[in-house]
Amino acid sequence: TPQGRSKKKSRKHQRFMERRALLEQKGLLSRPLGSQAPVVGPEARSTVTKAGGTTAPRSGKVPKPKQVVSSSLSPSASPDNIARHHSVLLSQRNGSSKGVRMSSPLLRPGKYVAIDCEMVGTGPQGRLSELARCSVVNYEGDVIYDKYVQPELPIMDYRTRWSGITKQHMKSAIPFKAAQAEILKILKDKIVVGHAIHNDFQALKYFHPKDRTRDTSQIPVLKQRAGLPIRASVSLKSLARHLLRKKIQDSCKGHSSVEDAQTAMELYRLVEVQWETELARSLPPRPPSPLTDPTTDSNQYMDDRYWPTDLTASSL
Repeated sequence: TPQGRSKKKSRKHQRFMERRALLEQKGLLSRPLGSQAPVVGPEARSTVTKAGGTTAPRSGKVPKPKQVVSSSLSPSASPDNIARHHSVLLSQRNGSSKGVRMSSPLLRPGKYVAIDCEMVGTGPQGRLSELARCSVVNYEGDVIYDKYVQPELPIMDYRTRWSGITKQHMKSAIPFKAAQAEILKILKDKIVVGHAIHNDFQALKYFHPKDRTRDTSQIPVLKQRAGLPIRASVSLKSLARHLLRKKIQDSCKGHSSVEDAQTAMELYRLVEVQWETELARSLPPRPPSPLTDPTTDSNQYMDDRYWPTDLTASSL
């Protein structure tokens, strides 16, 4: 009965009070038990008890998980994901009291490289352009590839005034096929930056995906900043002078493909976030892979409508 339960609780409470008094007499309990803060474990500290015996997190005690942003992009990242990635990085940079630079390890995208190639003249009267040197730099401008390349056809014009290539350089050159394999391995799944980059890809006999190509000669934002006409064809030298206050391609010994690649990457980083955001709006989505596109399934050609009329008539 309820009355019996209250008696049991009363006896239990009396025994408890007797034990407490005994402990106080022996000096094992120096202060009243009611005034001592209860000792709780690490797990119990983060919760408080509600009415009804349920528990809830203690307000202000549980730290909120910090958002971790990847410093690199996956090979399958879409233009939208790329723009979102850069906008988050920019907001982190602007929100930092210490002013984190874009070149810090946290913000460095590892999937970006810049390329520049130097060509020589081969074929009749040296009119055919072939690769003779290729340089690739990373996001920070550090050289990750720089080799002289032996063209497949005999060199008729070294074009030293522009290319900087001489006969002496060809002594240490590697065959074109070997260089091509090495370079394409670097460019795979990368976002590639360059100036009039279609010429470099043509020399490499290679086509890079458009949504992963960043041509600094085609960036309206750069031309606007430089105060140049948007539709005008602007040289790398001119952009470097106007925007970077930097002189390039001034040597009488020809251009440096390393310097040109580094300059292209500098220009890209200057308008990186804004350009990526605009590209995300303008670039169309990637077409579906032929392996997953049902319209290219070879099994459909077994259907009667794809067979010649005379064969279907003779089989009836």
